Amino acid sequence: MSERSGAITMHGNPLTLTGQEVAVGGQAPDVELLANDLSPVKISDFKGKVVILSAVPSLDTPTCDLETRRFNSEAAGLGDEVAILTISMDLPFAQARWCGAAGVEAVKTLSDHRDAAFGEAYGLLIKELRLLGRCVLVLDRDQKITYIQLVKELSEEPDYEAVLAAVKEAL
Repeated sequence: MSERSGAITMHGNPLTLTGQEVAVGGQAPDVELLANDLSPVKISDFKGKVVILSAVPSLDTPTCDLETRRFNSEAAGLGDEVAILTISMDLPFAQARWCGAAGVEAVKTLSDHRDAAFGEAYGLLIKELRLLGRCVLVLDRDQKITYIQLVKELSEEPDYEAVLAAVKEAL
């Protein structure tokens, strides 16, 4: 398995990302995740839409909470042709609880807890924590990766404007 030491940090401390790093222009790996009701969901289920993949360490942390709420509020302006998926290692039950408490309905939360298939396929699994690194990817309607923003410091939010510009370009 590929490793990238020091690719990201948490409070300035270097962490190692494992898995196969993806690149702009490549096809998005099709992995199976779990929805809040434990049903299987594949990335390919969203083919035909522009997709925002928002990988976060845990919804129960302040930055992940802010990021997911922000994408939820941006969803209204993006329309039905855009799917927003927030992926974490949180259990589906915890994701459902968090969504209910936060009033998040436009973002679909998916769990990678079972086998870390997403983390490994996208090169975002944090070796030291078995959590996902903070990264936002945009996929076009054919599931090609058109944009990647790996956030170097886990405690920082992504550049939302850059993500939204990439989504509009993909539409």
